Amino acid sequence: MERGRTFVLKLETGEVLHEALEGFCADKGIRNAVVSVVGGIGGGSRMVVGPELPCDKKVIPLTITLDAPHELTATGTIFPDEDGNPMVHIHGSAGREGRAVTGCLRAGVTAWLVLEVVLIELIGEGAVRKKDESTGFKVLEL
Repeated sequence: MERGRTFVLKLETGEVLHEALEGFCADKGIRNAVVSVVGGIGGGSRMVVGPELPCDKKVIPLTITLDAPHELTATGTIFPDEDGNPMVHIHGSAGREGRAVTGCLRAGVTAWLVLEVVLIELIGEGAVRKKDESTGFKVLEL
């Protein structure tokens, strides 16, 4: 893949990160991208922090809900699903008062005060997120 356009986005308080990114990509015709995120996320934001145990048969995501605003740094990718819709996969670490939690932000992370995104478009074909029958997740296939 080759590097395409670069965008800088500022999310407003209350915007859901993955929804804002996927909507932006759909509007701009971006199929593939890499993203970097920094700033604040709101209390009530949800993160996937691993699978419930035991995880030998069916993978069930373990989520937590943040009780207050946190500082965030995150990175991720955007590739289309089988229907051609942009789909974000983003992991990050959020901290507050010396404590941190790290996980997938797809469960519903909302912007708080300042949430900045640098999105770099990747030009090329072949990468698609397809449903994996064993986990139920849409995973990247090349």
